Amino acid sequence: MAENGRKKPNILVTGTPGTGKSTTSSSLAEATQLRHINIGELIREKNLHDGWDDQFDCHVINEDLVCDELEDLMEEGGNIVDYHGCDFFPKRWFDRVVVLQTDNTVLYDRLSKRGYTGSKLSNNIECEIFQVLLEEAKESYPEEIVVALRSDTVDDISRNVASLTDWVRSWQPKA
Repeated sequence: MAENGRKKPNILVTGTPGTGKSTTSSSLAEATQLRHINIGELIREKNLHDGWDDQFDCHVINEDLVCDELEDLMEEGGNIVDYHGCDFFPKRWFDRVVVLQTDNTVLYDRLSKRGYTGSKLSNNIECEIFQVLLEEAKESYPEEIVVALRSDTVDDISRNVASLTDWVRSWQPKA
């Protein structure tokens, strides 16, 4: 699916908050020398939002500003994009879309440790139960580039990073 003559692939790592996106993305970036772009940090650093949502205790992302900010980097290639949403990124950007999935009990504990409570906690657990991010990825990108990976333990993350590193090393630009 590579377009625009990219020499390195772009990977989207998505999943419900708490599934290990940032841990996986950081480790994968270290292993492959690809650039890790944490969209949540980018939104905060560059003010790519439309204010604060008190109900969900988070910024209201301005998807157009985020895409404008990323366009040149994505065309260049060699990026690992880390975000809990995926349906607004152009499908031409990605060669692999990884959806991390975590057991609900493990996820509940992770999110509780982060201070998630009330509707923010329950909404994220429900997203995982109903596989919202996996469905979103399958609807937004060609199914052959979407892969779901289990992310319950440190061993799972290590296996995922090894598998994705192998994929990056074998990736070939489309002619």
